[in-house]
Amino acid sequence: LPDGVNISKEARSAISRAASVFVLYATSCANNFAMKGKRKTLNASDVLSAMEEMEFQRFVAPLKESLEVFRREQKGKKEARKDKDKKADSEEQDKSREEENEDDDERMEEEEQNEEEEVDN
Repeated sequence: LPDGVNISKEARSAISRAASVFVLYATSCANNFAMKGKRKTLNASDVLSAMEEMEFQRFVAPLKESLEVFRREQKGKKEARKDKDKKADSEEQDKSREEENEDDDERMEEEEQNEEEEVDN
């Protein structure tokens, strides 16, 4: 909206209700496409097909662009999570190796002490 535009509470309520009705109608149309495909789950193509059926073709291209952006973001987040998990696993393995080395060092020291005691006896 342009700067300086005020919206009354009534207008906000009306816009909110209109948006709710639109979403319900779009969902119902998308559900019909899912049912035709013998599926219970709606997917993006169902929503895009519903938009065309509802004669909102001018929104299909922007929706596709938004969907692509969303998918790229999700893919980036997923890859970042994998990298983070790999790094955590690597650090955990390094820590385990260090602990094993420390344990080995302690055992060797004990063995050396035991050998020295045996020699003294």
